[in-house]
This record gives sequence, C-alpha cells and structure tokens, in this order.
Amino acid sequence: MYRPRVSVDRSSPVPLYYQLAQQLEAAIREGELTPGTRLENEVELADRCGLSRPTVRQAIQHLVDRGLLVRKRGVGTQVVQSEIRRSIELTSLHDDLAAAGREPRTRVLELGLVPADDTVAKELGLPPGTDVVRMRRIRCTGEEPLALLTNYLPVDLIKLTEADLAEHGLYELLRGTGINLRIANQTIGARGATAAEARLLDERRGVPLLTMNRTAYDDKGAAIEYGCHVYRADRYSFALTLVER
Repeated sequence: MYRPRVSVDRSSPVPLYYQLAQQLEAAIREGELTPGTRLENEVELADRCGLSRPTVRQAIQHLVDRGLLVRKRGVGTQVVQSEIRRSIELTSLHDDLAAAGREPRTRVLELGLVPADDTVAKELGLPPGTDVVRMRRIRCTGEEPLALLTNYLPVDLIKLTEADLAEHGLYELLRGTGINLRIANQTIGARGATAAEARLLDERRGVPLLTMNRTAYDDKGAAIEYGCHVYRADRYSFALTLVER
C-alpha cells in the first residue's frame, strides 16, 4: 500500500482537490507510483493530509476520469498502466511529451527529398511530382517506442538536419524560424499495423494502431506541413472536449 508524501497550500487559488490530484499524478508519471500499486483508503489519506473526505474523493475521481487510477471492489484504488493522453491542439507530440515530463526521444529514420504523390501535393497545394522534404521518425517515451511519424514540408520552408529532429519537435523548429502556425485540418482513425510498423513500434503485425493525418497552415493560410502518424493504441489516446452549440 502506498502512502504518498503530499502537502497542500491553503492560501493558493488552486483548489485543494486539484493540488492533491496533481501531486498524485506527478508520482505516477515519475514512476514513484507504479502500475498495480494500491493507495491507502480515502479516510486515511484525508486524515493524514488534513483534508476533508469529499476533497480527497474528488481528487481520486479526477485521476480515475483521466485513466490513471481505477477503483476495484474489495481491492481499493490502484494505479493503472499509464498511457499518453493527448489533447487535440496544434502542438507536436514532442512538445506534449516534454510538457508532461515524459522524456521524449527521437530516432530519425529518413530525411530527404522525394517527389510529392497526389495526396501530398494536394495537401501542400503543390503540383504532383514537385520535390518535397520527407522525414520519418520514431518517437519514444524513455526507451519505449510510441509513434511512427512521417511528415512532408515544402522544400524551401526550413533547413533541417537529423540532429535538429533528434533533439527538437518539428513545430518547435518551425516556430523558431518565425513561422506562425495558426490552424490545422486533422483526421483520426485506426487500422492494423503493417509488418514494418510492427517491427519499428515493437508490436505484433495486425495489432490496432491509432492514425492521425494532419495538414497545418500558417497565419497567411499557406500549407506548412502534412503529417501521417501512427501510434500504439495501448499507450496512447486522444482527448477531446466537446461543447454544445
């Protein structure tokens, strides 16, 4: 049973339940709380932290809703196998992993010029056969492969090296040259892994993968990049907030 070291600041404008939830989430993300670990019960945690039971219950429920904890009858509250939950925003996977403290690592498989096929040409607004920059990378969290990323850029947009791509996210590099990414069209789907994808992602052939195709535009309306990405479905999910219109 795990008894977390937590403290709350009652003078902070951040709600007490959220302060507690953040500290528990940090312990999970950093590996202090490993999958299968059972937390002390709500009464014990409330007494030890000087919080009300409803406050502790709200913090636990917040992490249950985020997929980090699970309540099991007769067992209690346990840590589940954590996954990467990515909000649908105009950010790169590298940026999101870094922001979550997940130690992004990148292996560059390819960086060079190729003639644009019909799909790439259409998405980038170029004539078919025009040379474009293609890059293929494996994105890892720690040593574990998470995604296979393929991106296409117009040739004269930015000068990139494999070292650049190994150390930085693509959007970080683009913004560093003054490119202002403004909007993107994105499609999310799923399909079985090919033999090559399975080998690169340390999976079995045919295992379900999440897919994401995205075309990003700058503040002038020009297409900046077209990406075709696949993600391990057991370690990754997209999170959306829906509002009624």
